[in-house]
This record gives sequence, structure tokens and C-alpha cells, in this order.
Amino acid sequence: MKQIASVQNPFIKSLLLLQEKAKARKQSGTFLIEGKREIEIAMKGGYEMETILFLPELLSETDVNKLSKTADLIEISKDVYQKLAYRDTTEGILAVAKTKSLQLSDLKLSKNPLILVAEAPEKPGNIGALLRTSDAAHLDAVIIANPKSDLYNPNIVRSSVGCLFTNQIATGTTTEIIAFLKEQKIDIYCATLQNSTSYHTQDYTTPTALVVGTEATGLTQEWRDAATQNIIIPMQGEIDSMNVSVAAAILIFEAKRQRGF
Repeated sequence: MKQIASVQNPFIKSLLLLQEKAKARKQSGTFLIEGKREIEIAMKGGYEMETILFLPELLSETDVNKLSKTADLIEISKDVYQKLAYRDTTEGILAVAKTKSLQLSDLKLSKNPLILVAEAPEKPGNIGALLRTSDAAHLDAVIIANPKSDLYNPNIVRSSVGCLFTNQIATGTTTEIIAFLKEQKIDIYCATLQNSTSYHTQDYTTPTALVVGTEATGLTQEWRDAATQNIIIPMQGEIDSMNVSVAAAILIFEAKRQRGF
């Protein structure tokens, strides 16, 4: 079995680039996953592991072989592991996985889909929270409009605690996504302050897309114009907005309640 003990090893340097540069991830079609649980969830979600790197003091070759029969296995030193790992609690294992296509055309939707659309979310923590909520509600898909960063950014992988791999995800421009939703005959409910009605007065039992924007700027006019109905969560305090992941959760679970789940 191959062993790498030096942080100066060219392969290790290439993995550090995968962590740091979206361009490197795009060019190679790969990204890093940290942690046994996250790797297992990714594999269950259909992600292919190219290489698994592990710290023999924490995991045996037998343990790693149980995860994947096809990935290349590399023993790494503690120095290399600490250089690559963000957390000390990930059981001494990382994997190089192949990215998936995030095209709208790849989505496989049910006959009565419930979808979350988030326009231009910037903070990895918010994206991770949106993915966790979407997993909890078992949504048909999460669509990111006008993404500000690639979804295989290690901060998003980490903050989603594996839910990047449990959701169907697609990306596209606002124009592309609106056209897709209309073609699929999916009603569009946009969370916005302008020309809105209270969210709980609407019927989400038919094919539905719930659309949220950023706290700073909200949704663009294109979404507001395309909406079946603009909706609002009534606010009784001094501020007029809440964290996007909290707002999305309120809307999602109202839709789930109406659907009897």
C-alpha cells in the first residue's frame, strides 16, 4: 500500500489546492470529503471515491476496505492528516471524490414535487443549514440560482454535515430556473416583502417551489415578476427580515404540514 509521510508530497499539495481553489476542483472534477460518516453518506448518495487517505493510528486497512473496494488507499502520517483536515474529530480519514453534474435536466422529480430555490446565497453556513433543513423535510430538490461559490467548497461540505450528498441539487441562472419550473408546471412562491400575502394563506399541496433570497438584498425583480404568488412571513418585532435558513424552514414545514407529513 502506498504511504505518504511528507506534507511536501506533490499529491498532498494537489489536495490542498482542491480545498482552496474552486478552479482546481472544476478542472479535476474532484473534491475532498473529511470524516467517516460524511464519506459513508456520500457513497450512499452515489458519489464515487477515487482515493481514501487514512491515519493508521486511528483506522486499520480492514476498516477502510469496508468503506470502498474500488478506491485507492493511502496511509498518511499525522503531519499530513493535520495539514489536510479541518477538524480533529473526523476519525483520521479523508477521501477524494468525483463531483456530480448539477444540471437542472438531471433532476428526477416526483409527480407532486416540493422544491427549495435559494437565489445567490453567499455564506457557506447558510447554504449548509438550507441543505440540512431540506434533508430533514425530504424535499425533492434544492436549486441554487446564480451561485456565488461552487457547492463543493469544503466549508459547504462541512457545514452541511453530509446533507450536500443526501439532497438532489442543481444550479442555474434565475432565468434558466424560472423557465425550468414553468416548463414543469411548478407553482412559484417567492418570499419577499413586496406585494406579498401571508405565507400560511397559500396552498402548497400542488407542485411547489419555495424561493428565498439573501437577507441583505432579498429576491431580484425577475423572481417577483415570475411568482405565482409572493409571500411573506409576518414579523412582529423591530426588524423586517430573518436568517434565510430560518425563513426557509418555516415555509418548508408549512408546506409539509399541508401535505400531511
